[in-house]
Amino acid sequence: MQPRNMSMSGVVDLAAVKAAQEAKAKAEQARAETVRQGGGGAVSPSSLVIDVDEAGFERDIIQLSAEVPVVIDFWAEWCEPCKQLSPVLERLAAEYNGRFVLAKIDVDANQMLMQQFGIQGIPAVFAVVAGQALPLFQGAAPEAQIRGTLDQLIQVSEERFGLTGLTVDPDAEGQVADAAPAEEPVGPYDALLDAAQQALDAGDLGGAVQAYKNVLADDPGNPEAKLGLAQAELMQRVQGMDPQQVRKDAADRPADAVAQIAAADLDLMGGHIEDAFGRLVDTVRRTAGDDRDAVRLRLLELFEVVGADDPRVATARKALARALF
Repeated sequence: MQPRNMSMSGVVDLAAVKAAQEAKAKAEQARAETVRQGGGGAVSPSSLVIDVDEAGFERDIIQLSAEVPVVIDFWAEWCEPCKQLSPVLERLAAEYNGRFVLAKIDVDANQMLMQQFGIQGIPAVFAVVAGQALPLFQGAAPEAQIRGTLDQLIQVSEERFGLTGLTVDPDAEGQVADAAPAEEPVGPYDALLDAAQQALDAGDLGGAVQAYKNVLADDPGNPEAKLGLAQAELMQRVQGMDPQQVRKDAADRPADAVAQIAAADLDLMGGHIEDAFGRLVDTVRRTAGDDRDAVRLRLLELFEVVGADDPRVATARKALARALF
């Protein structure tokens, strides 16, 4: 099973934003339910180190990363440096006491995940924060360096995403397995949204666009459908583009609204969010009338793709305001 909404290239940033938003919403629901039932939401110490495979990737890493930074240790049984690094990471996971969760992935049993992350050698350590992946280090690094990296990861996770970690209850061992799984609430548009996501996974962009539009026809403010539609329409626009020609046209005609809009779509699709936003803000400054309005509207659409909570959107909105006024 291919892990949805994770990769280190291509549409990684777009899909990660969607995954993060879904995960955050589910995490908030879970926390609210815990408070309602009078629970503390504590986890057992054994929950701080988990084995993950391709089938459980979204549940165990993407969704969990909306609550706590997830550090991924890519390892293999035959890898001697892995045998040096893994015990250090496990010990630090226990010592940091819920500030991060360690996910261990055996690359021999999960080749697809190894390819998705673009790993060339092991041990390799990544982190996933609010659905977004970032490389940390490769090889059996010294413990002092690992601690420094983890401290920086935790700081960024708290400052940018408000992730303060998990509460650990040393007496909670085994309680999770005995608890009955909570039923997830079903929304009125879940079937359509699932169909849209399945169409995206299958490469049926037209079907995904229509499914999202069907939701928005009844519920114009549905945030997941709005984000999904913007994402699917972006994919449709770049499909069949010749990237080399698009970038040449944009370089040759800096004031051409059509050329710059196409290049911005490619920028965003490739994960170069600041480049896409900066390109269109600059084009707003260079154009007027209908061209300027077309560029402004496309920039607003790209804001929708990335999400209003992303700090890069807030920065670009201010730049757009300065360019317009």
